[in-house]
Amino acid sequence: MYSLTPQELELSALIIAALNLPVDPQDIDPEAPLYGGALGLDSIDILEISMVIGKKYGLMISSDNDNKVEIFSCLRNLCTYVQAHRSN
Repeated sequence: MYSLTPQELELSALIIAALNLPVDPQDIDPEAPLYGGALGLDSIDILEISMVIGKKYGLMISSDNDNKVEIFSCLRNLCTYVQAHRSN
């Protein structure tokens, strides 16, 4: 179990639900790589996460965003980006 902020826990649960992952939200290391890490996510999973974030938070992370690798590098970075740019 990791120490996640309430926002990280919410985002973790959203990712798990969207991808039907067999893990509890609090068991995701907020600093572990999302892509190719312990969760085994691939580029299609990252695209799905991006779409779910768009629906939930009114935020689109474009594939041509110069910072997309950094944004999706770990749950903590993704959460920080979402919190800073969300519309709802």
